[in-house]
Amino acid sequence: MQDVSYDSSGAVMGGASIVITVFYLAVCLLLIVSCWKIFEKAGKPGWASIIPIYSLIVMLEIVGKPWWYIFLFLIPIYGWIILPIMLTHDLSKSFGKDVGFTVGLILLGIIFYPMLAFNKDIRYIGPAGRPAGPSLDSQIGSIGKPAV
Repeated sequence: MQDVSYDSSGAVMGGASIVITVFYLAVCLLLIVSCWKIFEKAGKPGWASIIPIYSLIVMLEIVGKPWWYIFLFLIPIYGWIILPIMLTHDLSKSFGKDVGFTVGLILLGIIFYPMLAFNKDIRYIGPAGRPAGPSLDSQIGSIGKPAV
């Protein structure tokens, strides 16, 4: 009599990879929708969040940085580690949040980005937390002429 055994490890691995892929796509979709809503909260078009370079330009506008900051991302350590942390902090300040929320955005982005997007109590204040209004230069100019 022959002992016939079937190896089902391939089916288990295939099923596990499908579950992991579906979970990964669901997380990606959640983060895309969250960024879309964050852009809309800031008064920018939501579709801009899915265009690679343009989304970075719009994000720089949201946090109040000039467009040429894109070139700073090419500097190895500064552009890959420090600048994204600084821009994330400016993003949280733009919505009236502090350093704790920035740490949450960096370490638990899957939770904090949807909180930023879908919480109705969190509103866009202005670039890096400065309320949108007359600039400091126009306010100083209204005081008088410079003493030069």
